Amino acid sequence: MGTARALATADRLHRRRKLVNGFALAMSCVAAVFGLVFLAWILWTLVSKGIGGIDWALFTQDTPPPMQVGGLRNAFFGSAVMCALAILIGAPLGVAAGTWLAEYGAARKTATIVRFVNDILLSAPSIVLGLFVYTLIVMQTGGNFSALAGAISLAFIVLPVVVRTTDEMLRLVPAQMREAALSLGVPHWKVIMQVLYRSASAGIVTGILLALARISGETAPLLFTAFGNQYWNSNILQPMASVPVVMYQYAGSPYESWQTLAWAGALVLTVFVLLVSLGARALLLRKRIAND
Repeated sequence: MGTARALATADRLHRRRKLVNGFALAMSCVAAVFGLVFLAWILWTLVSKGIGGIDWALFTQDTPPPMQVGGLRNAFFGSAVMCALAILIGAPLGVAAGTWLAEYGAARKTATIVRFVNDILLSAPSIVLGLFVYTLIVMQTGGNFSALAGAISLAFIVLPVVVRTTDEMLRLVPAQMREAALSLGVPHWKVIMQVLYRSASAGIVTGILLALARISGETAPLLFTAFGNQYWNSNILQPMASVPVVMYQYAGSPYESWQTLAWAGALVLTVFVLLVSLGARALLLRKRIAND
């Protein structure tokens, strides 16, 4: 009698768990489809409105006055310069800080504080970083907006991403590799440079590429630092145009030609971010296949 009752109870529990599991699975599928539908809608709107502005003039002419034909050459150049400078500033500092966290600060309380602060910086709104650089640099130079100030504000976005990635990738390197190199009398700094960096290089480069993809679409920090420029400018100490800022300015304008340029710039920027993300994933996949 007791056995039959236990079997009946177990059967009811099994059926209830199957119902709950089926309901959760169905809701997960609905949520996934819901998100994919809106993503497809956004991409279709972007392609349909932006493809009409893709032509040779987009890459060979500067931003035009209202109701005239032009392109985004100066904005593409400005974005490339500021993103490159941000990577050159933020990536080495991030790799160095991540190396200290993984190799020298593991047993120190300071490392916990640094990781906590890095996590805060990682989630900080970009406009706050832009305001910080505006106060730190732009206001101290008499209100002189510049591409250098814009690059520094973007570097503050790059830094925590690279720090986190470098820290995690170095900690994933097997301890046996460190011990084998150190047992041969190799100095710790040389172990880091010639053993650990080689093993974690794919993950570190991937973090840098993901940071590049993130900063390429940032608008708020550049509004307070680089500001923008309608003309071609290669002086990093002067205001410089960028694609996100031009998109922000042109998308809300009453001129159809400017709106077309904004959509075209958004499409080019989206394709760039997609290619960088795919490159980062391909790099990780190749490294994983090589390790297997």
